[in-house]
Order: sequence, then C-alpha cells, then structure tokens
Amino acid sequence: MAGHSHWAGIKHKKGKADKQRSKIFSKLSKEITVAAKLGDKNPDMNSRLRSAIQAARSANMPKDNIERAIDRSNITNEANFENLRYEGFGPEKIAVIVEALTDNKNRTASNIRTIFQKSGGNLGTQGSASHNFNQLGIIKIDKKEISDEKILELAIESGADECISHKEFHEIQCSVNEIYNVKKRLETKILNFISTEIEWIPLNSIEVGKDKIENAIELLQTLEENDDVQNVYSNINLRNI
Repeated sequence: MAGHSHWAGIKHKKGKADKQRSKIFSKLSKEITVAAKLGDKNPDMNSRLRSAIQAARSANMPKDNIERAIDRSNITNEANFENLRYEGFGPEKIAVIVEALTDNKNRTASNIRTIFQKSGGNLGTQGSASHNFNQLGIIKIDKKEISDEKILELAIESGADECISHKEFHEIQCSVNEIYNVKKRLETKILNFISTEIEWIPLNSIEVGKDKIENAIELLQTLEENDDVQNVYSNINLRNI
C-alpha cells in the first residue's frame, strides 16, 4: 500500500490554498448531488450520501454548501453524471488510475489523454494499470475520536480486515462489498469520520529517478485539478519527497 496516503498528504500542500479549497468543495458538492439524485435524500437511508456529507464536513465545507448540493439533485434538467475510470502510465511507467464523475465522456477522455501525453505517459485500456492495485474499502477516523487500542478492538468486532494507526488518523481496511456493513458497525461507537471510500491500493511501489520525480508529481497534480476528476491513485513511491 506504499504511497497512497502519502500522496494524499502531499497533494494538499501543493498550489494556492484558496484555489484548492474551491476545487475540493466543487468535487465534494458534485458527489453529494449525484449521491442524493441516485438515492434517498435522507443520509441515514443513503450510505453514499452519508459518506459524501461526512467527507464535506471533514473538509470544513459550510453547511449551506452541503444543503445546496443536496437541493440541486431535485432539479430535473440537471446534467446526468457518470462514474468513469481511466487507467494509464506516467514517467518511469508508474501506474495511474483516475476516477471521474462527468456529464461529457468525450470531453473528459480527451482532456485526460492530453494530460498523460504531455507528461510523456499514455492512457491505456481499462485493466492495463489496475492489476497493479487492490481495490479496498477504506474508512478513515481522526485519532482524536478513539485510541489506538480501542479502534483495533472495534475494527475486529466490525469485521474489518486491517486497522492501521497513522500519525493523525486511523485507517480501517475491508473488502469493497463489506464497506458499508463495517461502517454501520463502527457508527455504533464513532460519530465522526474523515472519509469512507473505495480506494485503489498499490501492491508494490515504484521508485522514480530524481530527474523524473517532478514530472511525475506534476502529472498527478494536473489530473487532480481537472474538474471532472474525483480521485487519482498511483503506485509511485513518494515517501522520500
């Protein structure tokens, strides 16, 4: 699982804070709107919406923004969004998975292909990069919520496969099919979650030479900044950056 949470930390340090904050809010709002449109407007009855709202709160999104995003799901002429996955390779053949939420597949595919090409990489077919990853349910909880010992015990009771305590948060891993069952059991003891997501965790990390590392980071960052992109995963080793 090398690199995935480290990249999540690095990406938030890049760029201007205000611009990035706006981008993050935009992506979270889109996810809330789509989740509310596809399911119940009540987050207690809609696990995807509940997770999206929790992620928005963790990012300090104002309550009004969250409510507006839910309200937008009622607009009948609102564009229909699709969840799409793109796979490709960047500098030094690092594997990259891009998850997008888009109302225009042609635009998104063209933009993502261009981003890969500009970095010297290439967009591949579905399955070309994902075999380098495991897809897992990942639930993150602030360490202020519960101690290392108690979260380990609770994770086992909840049916999770793994519990890792990082410096600032606990990371609970489980199978994709069990993520909301595990989450429901955790919610009996924990009120606030950082995020609940299905993530692509690399099986092995790839070292990138010093002359290519900036180019590789720029690829990941440019993908992240695209309006249609929700998540970016890579097997690059960034622990020494």
